[in-house]
Amino acid sequence: MDDEESGGFTASEIDTIVGERIRRRRILTGQTQDQLGDALGVSYQQIQKYETGANRVSAGRLYLLAEKLEVAPAWFFDGLGETGKDDIEDEMVSSSRLAIECVRNLARIKDEKVRAAIATMIRTLADSDGEGAGEAMLATQLTNGHAAQAGREKS
Repeated sequence: MDDEESGGFTASEIDTIVGERIRRRRILTGQTQDQLGDALGVSYQQIQKYETGANRVSAGRLYLLAEKLEVAPAWFFDGLGETGKDDIEDEMVSSSRLAIECVRNLARIKDEKVRAAIATMIRTLADSDGEGAGEAMLATQLTNGHAAQAGREKS
């Protein structure tokens, strides 16, 4: 009964998708498994099991996770009924890898002003839905001297 087909997904597949979304959101909020576990009163191993889908997340625990990760509980299920299984899995893998890579690379930038400028640019691009604001934002940042000044200071 646990793995009955429903909308193209088995219960186990949904557990894995929810777990991956927990992991992605935890990383995006800058929390470690340890920190999230402490906030929920569970071990980091339990968080790890939730993230891999090895352990199911109860409704009450999912509500608390959503609260600690600053999203609505429904966020963990958004889009499941609208697209196919392959689309969801592809999106989860690629977006998680990209997010992790972005966070790691951003953390390697030593100059706080440059990091802030990049974060502002990303936020503006995300808010603009690709309507050409990216080029304008980059030009504004460079004109304001955030990135350009940092480059001169490094030379």
